[in-house]
Amino acid sequence: MNVASQSTVFGRRKEPHTVIIARGNEIRHFTIRPWVAAFCGSALAAMAIGYLLATSYLVLRDDLIGATTARQARMQQAYEDRISALRAQVDRITSRQLLDQQLMETKVGELLDRQTQLSLRHGRLGPLLERAESDVGTPPASDTGASAMPDKRAEVTDAQPQAYAVASVGASLGASEPFSLWSTRSDPLPSDTAADRADRLFVSINAALKAIESQQLTRIATLADNAYRNADAISQALEAAGLPVDGDFGKSDAGGPLIPLDSSMTFDSKVRELDEALDALDRLKTEARRLPLANPAPGRSVTSPFGVRTDPLLGTAALHSGMDFRAPTGMPAKVTGPGVVVKAGWNGGYGRMVEVDHGNGFATRYGHLSKIDVTVGKRLNAGDVIGKTGSSGRSTGPHLHYEIRHNGEAIDPLRFLRVGKKVARYL
Repeated sequence: MNVASQSTVFGRRKEPHTVIIARGNEIRHFTIRPWVAAFCGSALAAMAIGYLLATSYLVLRDDLIGATTARQARMQQAYEDRISALRAQVDRITSRQLLDQQLMETKVGELLDRQTQLSLRHGRLGPLLERAESDVGTPPASDTGASAMPDKRAEVTDAQPQAYAVASVGASLGASEPFSLWSTRSDPLPSDTAADRADRLFVSINAALKAIESQQLTRIATLADNAYRNADAISQALEAAGLPVDGDFGKSDAGGPLIPLDSSMTFDSKVRELDEALDALDRLKTEARRLPLANPAPGRSVTSPFGVRTDPLLGTAALHSGMDFRAPTGMPAKVTGPGVVVKAGWNGGYGRMVEVDHGNGFATRYGHLSKIDVTVGKRLNAGDVIGKTGSSGRSTGPHLHYEIRHNGEAIDPLRFLRVGKKVARYL
């Protein structure tokens, strides 16, 4: 059986592996089986490989951890940079919005202040313009400035939509919706923003307010020019007739340093100029109205002028101290200026006569009346009836004898009638 279990290679028996250890007289031997040696070798190889792997891991682990940490740090830095950039962008957008809002608020405030100023000006101008229109009246047809005078009602009409526009802009500061109400008027572009539309709206409203302000100043200047023109016409007519006129009117002696004016000062200056022109015109009108410039017998012809003539009763040369107007008996005789009745009764050759004192040494006499309707001391206005025409006294027929005296001296009434005809449209 042992023979059967042994391996034979080419007729020889295979011996097991034996390790012999000799030490002195001692000899030891070990029999090593192949599978045990393979196992031990494998185990040693596995341990060596494990040791090498463990050593490599321990050596490379720090590098791997450092690389991972560095990568995470880089990612975190990139995220932080991105967040910082977004935050800066948000801050810029917020700052721009705040700046735009502040700018719009400032512009709206300026427009509201300007509109308030124009409204106050209009309220201030109302009575002054009414006074100017009543005193100056309609300019002559040849006056080129008349066509340039703006309508006061148009100023109010133009100012009202601007107030609504300013209110709309003010309400739109918190939202962009109200701007779309005006987008059709501003012709917006597809890329326009609310701020762009607001800017154009501000420009249009500002231009409209400037136009209203310019119209106000133009109207004031035109009325002042017309007032001075009327005053000049009255003054020239009075001076040409040798009648008294305000000695200070027309003097323009002035001097001083040049100080530029802003808009408010310009407006105040124009208003003051108009006020001064109206005051000057009022003074001249008052002086002119005190003078006996009206016609005592409107529409009646003159039968005998002032001056030397042939006396109708004696036929000799004599001084006629007045003017005779053809008038039937009973026609109303009207006083030619405001004054006080100083005589009312029979006065020699005048017959029934009324004398009216007009002040400043001027007096008028109305003779040959058939009836006297006033009493001494009565105050009269121009055009009041003082009696009825007739032929009383030294007269050859019914007529009205009219005299003008200055400090008791008779002067030609024709001068006054001519002046009255010239200045009638200004009074």
